[in-house]
Amino acid sequence: MTGRTKAVFLDRDGTISYEVGYIDRVENFRLYPYSAESLAAFCEMGFVIVIVTNQSGVARGFFPESRVHEINNKLRSLLKSEGVTIGGMYYCPHLPHGIIAEYARECTCRKPNIGMIKKAEIELDLDLRNSIMVGDKLN
Repeated sequence: MTGRTKAVFLDRDGTISYEVGYIDRVENFRLYPYSAESLAAFCEMGFVIVIVTNQSGVARGFFPESRVHEINNKLRSLLKSEGVTIGGMYYCPHLPHGIIAEYARECTCRKPNIGMIKKAEIELDLDLRNSIMVGDKLN
């Protein structure tokens, strides 16, 4: 379809940033040295950058949902300072056996399900046929 944009969907922790267990403090979030340069290359090729990340630490009670927003804002700021714009950020706070009742459930957004990708497709008018997913785990 005309006007639809291709995207590169990226996991956050372990893919573009260091995975240090559950990141419960903003100061513990650090990008890999090559992340901004790599994402800039995707932008130059016409891809929209979309972050899709499971954040089960919320359902596990390790940190509040607001912490995910704080860390994502830091990510956005770090990349912006390197000239990279993030088109969208999506996260899943759910986990079926979590201890926080509000988040302890099955869902369609938790990867490897495609709920976050489908939401981004609609909200950002994306062309999934010409998009790619990059992550650090198969499941």
